[in-house]
Amino acid sequence: MRQEFPIVAPPAGTLVFSLALLLPVLVILLYLVFAPRLVKFEVSPEGLRIRGEIYGRLIPATDLDLEHARPVDLTADPDRRLGRRTNGIGMPGYASGWFRLKNGENSLVFVTDKTRVAYIPTRQGYSVLVSVERPHEFLSVLRLAAGAAR
Repeated sequence: MRQEFPIVAPPAGTLVFSLALLLPVLVILLYLVFAPRLVKFEVSPEGLRIRGEIYGRLIPATDLDLEHARPVDLTADPDRRLGRRTNGIGMPGYASGWFRLKNGENSLVFVTDKTRVAYIPTRQGYSVLVSVERPHEFLSVLRLAAGAAR
């Protein structure tokens, strides 16, 4: 003789509790997937404005040390490689926030492609690393706009 016994259903509150835990995790995962696509770098005589990210801000043109700004390939430049993350997001294919570079420098980072990065030191004691399609062109436009502000 064979008899089946169904499992006891969990209390109704268990499902609500599980969903309450999963929802924030899902929101964070969606943010991490879409955040890199939302970041925009705006160049104007005011300076460099970074939008679409929690670490976004306006860096005034007077604070940018454009004389020492240059394109870098983080895979080939050992000094500029990302080191310890001090406050930010670091995952394969996307890094944003505050990092300490291998050379000890503090840097505000928005990197998706390590081979196409504009390195921009500031007069405030940190640098900015941004991934852009054409770093040379980006820096030229930034220098031109900052020169117009003076």
